[in-house]
Amino acid sequence: MELAWLNSAGIILIALIIYWFWFSKPKSVKTTAREIDIVVNNGVYSPSRIEINAGDTVLLNFLRKDPSPCAEKVIFSDLNISEDLPINKNKAVKIKAPQPGEYEFTCQMQMYRGTLIVN
Repeated sequence: MELAWLNSAGIILIALIIYWFWFSKPKSVKTTAREIDIVVNNGVYSPSRIEINAGDTVLLNFLRKDPSPCAEKVIFSDLNISEDLPINKNKAVKIKAPQPGEYEFTCQMQMYRGTLIVN
């Protein structure tokens, strides 16, 4: 009886982990602001979905609160941008929005995930 309960709990935990990392979609932040603050903490970028207009230049201010080595970098692979994120300090990343589309940003292990949506 105990083993069945333990197996059920393990399956539920695995399902929650899969949902969290691959299927959950946070709300988008649509902005015309020139600067956006992004907090890096507890396995997520907050906000993690940012909508901007094509041709705009924005400054993304990353504040890394998570000491894990995974959070040390932010990478916009489609835009050829990779920046080190110091702990508890703002790191400004300047981006001139490219053509309309979605551009993912991640940590070096691709566990932290965000999307820059260009309209």
